[in-house]
Amino acid sequence: MSRLKRKIAPYLLVLPGGLWLLIFFAVPMIAMLSLSLQEGDIVAGYRFTGHWQNYTDSLSAYQTQLIRSLIYGAVATILLIAIAFPMAYWIAFYGGRRKGTYLFLTLLPFFVSFVLRTLSWQQILADEGPVLSPIRDLGLVGPAFHILGTPVAVIGGLVYNFLPFMVLPIYVALERIDPRVVEAARDLYANPIITFRKVVFPLALPGVFAGVLMTFVPASSDFVNSEVLGSSETTMIGQVIAAQFLDNSDYPTASALSFVLMVVLLIGVFTYARILGTEDVMKVAAR
Repeated sequence: MSRLKRKIAPYLLVLPGGLWLLIFFAVPMIAMLSLSLQEGDIVAGYRFTGHWQNYTDSLSAYQTQLIRSLIYGAVATILLIAIAFPMAYWIAFYGGRRKGTYLFLTLLPFFVSFVLRTLSWQQILADEGPVLSPIRDLGLVGPAFHILGTPVAVIGGLVYNFLPFMVLPIYVALERIDPRVVEAARDLYANPIITFRKVVFPLALPGVFAGVLMTFVPASSDFVNSEVLGSSETTMIGQVIAAQFLDNSDYPTASALSFVLMVVLLIGVFTYARILGTEDVMKVAAR
């Protein structure tokens, strides 16, 4: 009996998480896959016909928005790395006893609703807002210059809203670096640039890898920032999916677009992992 308990104990521990994934992930995904292959309308109802044409039609109709979303997500992710790494580095190595305070300040905006934070940026970046109005009054920009409704505003909103998701995993990776390793590199007459490139950054790769996964996927599928800060010229695929679901009640098209987006993001993530070399990253993390 004790041997049987030892055998089934791991499965019992995994059971709650497995049931959660089954009920709230696997079942909805299967239902959405079935819906993406249906035909009909909201009045007559939808029926399963195995209509794969939904995928080709939706992809051909909204490929511009899909490509734009991937570009916005990639640019935002690159900017996030450039901003978050120095922040995490400074907190990890120079934060001292106030590291917790600095991390709390980084997370502080998350105590406000995602939508409210984005709406506040809409007011800040408005033509008569506190940023653009003084610049225009000084004659630095013309009256036709504006920020809202441009890719700059949308990408800026993505960077602002997802910054903590990049800072935290990089900070955790940097925090695990043994300071003696950095000191050893300096003792071997490595200058700060070489020390960073050969020692610090490779050891921080697990955090960078996790941060990219946590930012690129939600940033590429986001629709709030493009809806609030963008225009018809900056429409992202998340907006299209939301409109098809909520406004047009075209559930098959919306489901097909959701699956197309998911497949494209998975291909991008696996390609990134392959290029980066996840096995090497995991070895670094284990050390």
